[in-house]
Amino acid sequence: MLRYLSGYGPAGVNDIQAWSGLSRLREVTDRLAPPRFLPEYDNLLLSFAERSRVIPHGRPVPLPPGHGATAGTLLVHGFWQANWKVTKAPDRAALHIVPFRPFGPAEADAVAAEGSRLLEFAAPAAAHDVRVLAAGNDTDAHDRSGS
Repeated sequence: MLRYLSGYGPAGVNDIQAWSGLSRLREVTDRLAPPRFLPEYDNLLLSFAERSRVIPHGRPVPLPPGHGATAGTLLVHGFWQANWKVTKAPDRAALHIVPFRPFGPAEADAVAAEGSRLLEFAAPAAAHDVRVLAAGNDTDAHDRSGS
């Protein structure tokens, strides 16, 4: 599965099962598919003419002209499900995540955990806040704070 995903990922369970001939891979793929925070203008969204393998809901690719990109994209289970942005103050960094649909409890926990790792990298000396906003809103629906 790791070889398949490194060459063709992200991919769904059905794709991996068709390639490998194996079945009952959902549990294994769930462990291998943590949320991924992609930067603005990431190659995954730019390099393919057919982007439905990562953008299943027909959203337009976030490619504003010029230097207009303001948010990264978040993959959940290999699909673009949210945008994100880090804001920094001298002693604090916050990750704001705006999902396109509500996350289930396990997804929200996985996003918060991966978001904490992103903030550790982006602002190692600051206190951290990971905020998953309500789908389509600018108000907090799920606030995961840490230090």
